[in-house]
Amino acid sequence: MRPLDPIDRAILAALQLDGRTAISALAREVGLSNTACTERVRNLESAGIITGYTAVLDAAKLGLGLTAFIEVSLERISTETFEQFKAAILAIPQIEECHMVAGGFDYLLKVRVADMAEYRHFLGTALSQVPGIRQTHSYPVMEELKTGPHLAILSA
Repeated sequence: MRPLDPIDRAILAALQLDGRTAISALAREVGLSNTACTERVRNLESAGIITGYTAVLDAAKLGLGLTAFIEVSLERISTETFEQFKAAILAIPQIEECHMVAGGFDYLLKVRVADMAEYRHFLGTALSQVPGIRQTHSYPVMEELKTGPHLAILSA
């Protein structure tokens, strides 16, 4: 794929705000014909820059009012430990995100549950069954100041 130009960046920014935008409206917004805009979007999809389209849901309205971040330290560092941990984490639906990090612990989890009672249950059942965990530290979120799926589309 060629380097992104300002039109590609405008398409990406617009689709992040509303992935359901009609091609005709998107084409008008970025100053292209419908055909040229469709081709650009397909190229961005083919290049893996656009990886999919999704609806953004309100977690609280779905009964998932508590977000918590959990630092996880593993007992030992090995390929087998990482693979077992990964398989277990992928099977737990309350874990929204999991990132391997550098620093004082191995992974950072983002968890969404209904409330503190459910969080305590989650820790005692689901997370306690994950193999290889040596230690965790929990950080329940008191207030979300900024959250969302949007990336900064900066000009080159």
